[in-house]
This record gives sequence, C-alpha cells and structure tokens, in this order.
Amino acid sequence: MLANLTSSERQTALVLAGGVAVAGLVMAVLGRSDVLGVHGVIVMLCGGFVAWRIMSSFYAAEPTQDRSVSYYDDPIKAGIALAMAWAVFGMFMGVWVAAQLAWPDLAFDAAWSSFGRLRPTHTSGVIFGFGGNALIATSFHVVQRTSRARLAGQVSPWFVLLGYNLFCVLAISGYLMGITQSKEYAEAEWYADIWLVIVWVTYFILYIKTIARRNEPHIYVANWYFMAFIVVVAILHIVNNLALPISWGHAKSYTIWPGVQDAMVQWWYGHNAVAFFLTAGFLGMLYYYLPVRAQRPIFSYRLSILSFWGITFFYMWAGSHHLHYTALPHWVQTLGMTFSVMLLVPSWASAGNALLTLNGAWHRVRQDATLRFMMAAAVFYGLSTFEGSFMAIRPVNSLSHYTDWTVGHVHAGALGWVALITFGSLYTLVPKLWKRNGMYSDALVEVHFWLSIAGTLIYVFAMWNSGIIQGLMWRTYTEDGALSYSFIDSLIAMYPYYIARAFGGLLFLIGTIIGCYNMWMTVRSAPHAAPERDVPVTPATVAGE
Repeated sequence: MLANLTSSERQTALVLAGGVAVAGLVMAVLGRSDVLGVHGVIVMLCGGFVAWRIMSSFYAAEPTQDRSVSYYDDPIKAGIALAMAWAVFGMFMGVWVAAQLAWPDLAFDAAWSSFGRLRPTHTSGVIFGFGGNALIATSFHVVQRTSRARLAGQVSPWFVLLGYNLFCVLAISGYLMGITQSKEYAEAEWYADIWLVIVWVTYFILYIKTIARRNEPHIYVANWYFMAFIVVVAILHIVNNLALPISWGHAKSYTIWPGVQDAMVQWWYGHNAVAFFLTAGFLGMLYYYLPVRAQRPIFSYRLSILSFWGITFFYMWAGSHHLHYTALPHWVQTLGMTFSVMLLVPSWASAGNALLTLNGAWHRVRQDATLRFMMAAAVFYGLSTFEGSFMAIRPVNSLSHYTDWTVGHVHAGALGWVALITFGSLYTLVPKLWKRNGMYSDALVEVHFWLSIAGTLIYVFAMWNSGIIQGLMWRTYTEDGALSYSFIDSLIAMYPYYIARAFGGLLFLIGTIIGCYNMWMTVRSAPHAAPERDVPVTPATVAGE
C-alpha cells in the first residue's frame, strides 16, 4: 500500500487516515453505549491502524522510477483478496441461515444468531462484500488496460477500496446488533450511508479522470457498463437512503418517504440495484474477460452498445412489478410489468453476444474450466432474465411473488450469473497480475466449476419446486370458500426442499473455499516462465465489426 508514495502523497494519506480516526473518536463519544459508539470504536481503530502504517514508513525514500509507464495493480490485488474473503463469509452465513429454516435450533439463544439478523449479513456480505470488491478490483484493471493509462491517483484507489470495506464492516456489524432501516436490501445506518457517498463519489472521480487521461481514443464498451454501474448506484443509494436520525448520538433513523412512496422508492432502488450493481458491472467483466480468455473478438460490438442503452433505459422503469396487487397505482404496476417484459430484448442480446463470441472457440470451452465459468454465467444470465420478465407478468406474479420461487430466481442470478462470471474473471486475472503461467491447479478449477454448477442447480430446482408448491397451497380453497391448507401445512411441505437448499449452498461454499486455496497457492508459487504480455484490448482486437 505504501510503496512508491511521494512525501506529499504520504501526507495526504496520513491526513485522511487521521481524519477517519478522529471521526471515529467523535462517534464513540456521542454514541457511548449505543451502536453508534461501537461503530465509533471500529472506525477509530481502522483509521488509527492505517495512520500507524503510514507513519511507520513516513520517511521512506522517494520513488525513483516514472510511475506513469506502468499500471497500478496493488489495489487490484488487495481487492481480489478482500472479495474472496467476503465470499467465504457471506456464503457461510447463507448456508447457516438456510440450515436454520430446516433446523431452527441452529439459531442458539443469542439474539445476534437469529434468522432476522443473520440474513442481511448474508445478502450484504455476498452482494456488497464479494460482488462490490470484485467490481472495484476488475474495474480498476479494465479501465487501465483499455485506456492504456495508469489509474489517476496513488492514494485515492486505496481510499476507495479501504473506505468501501469499512462501510461493509459497519453495515454487517450493525445488522448483528439489530440496527437496519428495514429496507429490502437491509441498508446500513445513516452515518454509514453518508460515508459510502463520500467513498463512491471519489470512485466516480477516479474512474472519470483515468478515462480522461487515456492513450487510446476509443472507450471500450466494458467501461460504459462500469461507468453506468458507478453513476446509477450513487443516485440509487442517495435517494433510497434519505433519512432523518433521531439524534446525532443515536444510530437509528427514519426514512423521509411516507407510505406507498417508500415502497415504490425501495423497489425503484432494489430492482435497479439488480440492474446496475448485479448486472451492468458484471457485464463489464464479461465484455472484457470473455474475449481475452477465449482469444476471440466480441461477436458484435454494435450489439453490445445497443444492449447497453436498452438495459440502461428499460431497467429504470421495472421496479414496480414487485408491487402488483398493492396500494401502488395500477398504471404504475402496469408500466413496471411492460418494461420488464421489454427488458428481455437487450438482456438476451448481451447473453447471445457472449455465447456467439465463443463460435470457433468451443474446443477451448471443453478444455478450459475458467472459460466454462464464463460460458455457464452467460447461460444463467439468459435464463434469469427470461425468468424475471416472465415473473413480472401480473397473473404469474400472483403465484410466484412472496414464495420461494422468487428466492430461486434471485439465486439463479446471484450464483449462476454473478458468482460464476466473477470466478471466471478472477481465474483469468490472478495469474496475469502475479505473473504466473496459469493457476496453481487446473484440476482444482475444474472441481470448483462442477461444485458451483451442482450447488446452483440443486439450490434453484429446490426453490422452484418449493415456491410453486407454496403458491398453489396458499391459493387452494375448499368448496366452502375456506383455505384448504394452513400456513403451517405449507411449511411442513417445504421441509425437504429447505434441506436441499442448504445442501446446494454448502456445495457452492466448498467450491468457493477451494477457489480461495487455489488463488492463494497461485500467488505463493514461483513463476515457471515469463508470462504473456498483457496487451490492452483495443477496438481492433475486440470488435467483430
């Protein structure tokens, strides 16, 4: 972290770290025994540790080499390590809460171990911890290679990465202590939300400045997707989390949105978080790492641009399909349903573009498990987007919504699309960054792939079955017009499916742990020969037009 910093950069970093430590001290004093006070201690320790690391080498020698001639990869390496650590944590929590549905005694007697507190640690750990760190790391890599320019900052990339992870720690520790804003994605405390805005704006400025200093006139399409991810997530986060704290010394706050407006804002945020955090950013990975790994140009560069604008425009209007049969105005529900169905076109354009890119490279798919991760991710992306459009139709939604079918749909996207494309991208990236000829063990990559596929299929098929059974049982009536089944009857029917769900998640977790081990051994192993030169992707190498 401290390598190649000038004296002025060390001073800047020290001021930032010291400011964070002081802010933590103020929070601790104001909050005292409240969650705010606990978080103040965490912030103070984090800022103090970073400040100590900076001060320990404050008088190190000035950089002697021209840094502008090389890429800045140290933050990317740290981001990969953090992403995999969060993956293990988040997926472990997911297996735990899935097991609690089958065996409730696994909650113990402690309040922090209840399903209601552990569930948001799973979702945030996987989505924001694993997914967010992977997006930050790969976006830093892609923007440098496609722009042929070093990141526009030496301290700011570390501020973005470490600041983002501080937010994740604050959010998840808050969930365990019982503090949320009662949002669908269990958003963090008001002060953590403010901190994330500061970090995210820095991320946006850093990314824009890097593109502005590019030595390649063309802006490759992966950067379009990454930029949409950064910009829209900032807007979503700010609007959805507008809240008033009950006091400066308390962690609790209340949303400013009343009644049905709050529900609409939540699902405008929730579905666009799926769109721009879990789709656009990972399409940025797909459009860079798939052609690189397949050694093939993108099938259609124009199609990737059309898909980008279709996804960007249509997704913004789709969130209200989660609120069918509610107090939301009927025309708004219909608008969301209509745009959700239309979304199938640009979504399948991206999935088809990825699969058609593999034409002439299917022998590589058979031989290379890393490329197979990406191919399977594209298939699951196409499947999930079709299912999402189908489930948005009002009569289908009346059966599927609020059941485990929705849970299966979400995990088809989260495990089958997001996790698989991330693993494929990281397996491509890790050997390049650490100058290795390949991964430590190709056999372990193969094992990881099949465990991931098996875990995803078991999980998704279990939830599809349980969800449809739930929906049918809840809407079955006797001749007298009474419900045929009680809610307890539906729970009993779900029991075998909940066991299968936990088993599928366990397989996926085991595969992730194997992936962590493989990456760790790759980093530790000595290179056997000079690696291939990391050539920046240019229009000539990626465009099929």
